Amino acid sequence: MKKLLICLAVLGFAGLTIQNSLSAQKPASGIATHRIVEDGGTGDYSAIMYTDSSLSTHTIFRPKDLSAFGKKNKLPIIAWGNGACANSPWEHVNFLSEVASHGFLVIAIGPMPKEGERGNGRSTSSQLLDAVDWAIAQNSDKTSAFYKKIDIENIAVSGMSCGGLQTLEVAPDPRITTTVVCNSGILKNPPSGMPGMPNLTKDHLAKIHTPTLYLLGGESDIAYENGMDDFNRINHVPVFVANMDVGHGGTYGQLHGGEFAKVATAWYKWQLKGDDEAGKLFTGNPCQLSESTIWTIDKKKLP
Repeated sequence: MKKLLICLAVLGFAGLTIQNSLSAQKPASGIATHRIVEDGGTGDYSAIMYTDSSLSTHTIFRPKDLSAFGKKNKLPIIAWGNGACANSPWEHVNFLSEVASHGFLVIAIGPMPKEGERGNGRSTSSQLLDAVDWAIAQNSDKTSAFYKKIDIENIAVSGMSCGGLQTLEVAPDPRITTTVVCNSGILKNPPSGMPGMPNLTKDHLAKIHTPTLYLLGGESDIAYENGMDDFNRINHVPVFVANMDVGHGGTYGQLHGGEFAKVATAWYKWQLKGDDEAGKLFTGNPCQLSESTIWTIDKKKLP
């Protein structure tokens, strides 16, 4: 099991596709070119993907038209860490674009991948906080397209597999509002010396201070046992775990990010936007997600 975890962390996960089209845009607010992933997502705000010149180490997913955002409708921040600690969100662009289309500023570790390119290089947990720092600075920058449009009081850290471990490492940051851990969990006997992989122990879970969502791929997910063990150990904050029998790769590369995007987006809407209707997926006895034929759930400290 340990060897297989290491192999997955190093090699990444093949088989997910990027379905996106390229469109050019005149340089403005740090944008040289952007891509529209799929059709821009199913949310109310068609999303774009690009790398801003002032944050060349990351990829930004956000509504193309920012005119709808301001004092009464701000963009919460979501920082994302990639599978295999990759320095590219190439596996997750459908998922991330879909989330952004519902009115979020999503910032993923790694520059925007070229079409058909997987990206390369390793990332570190600190890049998640780099994304948060940048977004907060943009909100107060009068020259930024995001000036006074970002909700700096509602911030999520999220990630998949090794990116989930990076998420857990930075989750204690007091600015974080909610934590989303996908296909991941702290290893009981973590390997040492893995590039980018945080060497966390289970004691670290006590440092989480926010409501936390675990999305897992069922018993065939190599992270299933670790993720479920995390859930069983977390008793001091609200925590929800949802399993769909799809294995470690999740549904990120499916149309609009598949079922994982639907559940994650509902959680973000509830936790970061105060959308109680979206929250019904997780609250109540039974909660709406428990009535699904494809998801199995458990929860603690949630109504």
